[in-house]
Amino acid sequence: MLAHRGLALEAPENTLLAFAAAVGHGVTHIETDVHASSDGAAVISHDPRLDRVAGRAGRVDALTLSGLRAVDLGHGQGFSSLAEALDVFPDTRFNIDIKSADAVAGTVAAIRDAKAVDRVLVTSFSEARRRAAVRRLPGVATSASSSMFAAALAAGRSGATPLLRRILRNVDAVQVPESYSGVSIVTESMITRLHSAKVEVHVWTVNDAPAMHRLLDLGVDGIVTDRADIALGVLAARAL
Repeated sequence: MLAHRGLALEAPENTLLAFAAAVGHGVTHIETDVHASSDGAAVISHDPRLDRVAGRAGRVDALTLSGLRAVDLGHGQGFSSLAEALDVFPDTRFNIDIKSADAVAGTVAAIRDAKAVDRVLVTSFSEARRRAAVRRLPGVATSASSSMFAAALAAGRSGATPLLRRILRNVDAVQVPESYSGVSIVTESMITRLHSAKVEVHVWTVNDAPAMHRLLDLGVDGIVTDRADIALGVLAARAL
């Protein structure tokens, strides 16, 4: 189970407070996102702009890290850097989605400085961004970009399992919605094909218990959720 942007029930998303809430509930894996500040730091933020989370105009990449820390996100929280998150939560695993090309260098530096290669998964919707980061982090776990998975999905749906395996040979996971544009992605047969390629299947973003149970019954390996509290209850119930 991966806590999507932490646990943001009583904390702003993607803040140290949201991460602490998730970890406090027993979460071991957090899903998060990074953009770059104007001075090159990898900053934890899903959006490129401040509007939705801070209620003010502006862009993340237009402010320094110091300036971003001073932005009021609520509950006494400002933006934090990836380096800070890796330092504050040294036993937590992070799934890091690189949202912009200028965030690659800062992401790589933060992971290297924290000696955290063995507890992060680096990914991006962009194959260019994903490859740029992975090349500089030997041994790091990674999941398929959107273009890579689209090719693998087409191969899998046509029954070309050897081709699917070849496409996914250098990644550790696929992270996908259950369906896209009316096309079911997470089916029992597709999970079997993906597992044959030795990749894990993580599904996003799942927030109700019945859906979590159904997906786990299908054989998915991970669930990305805004409701880590519910997901942990589901895992506890299944363990019994």
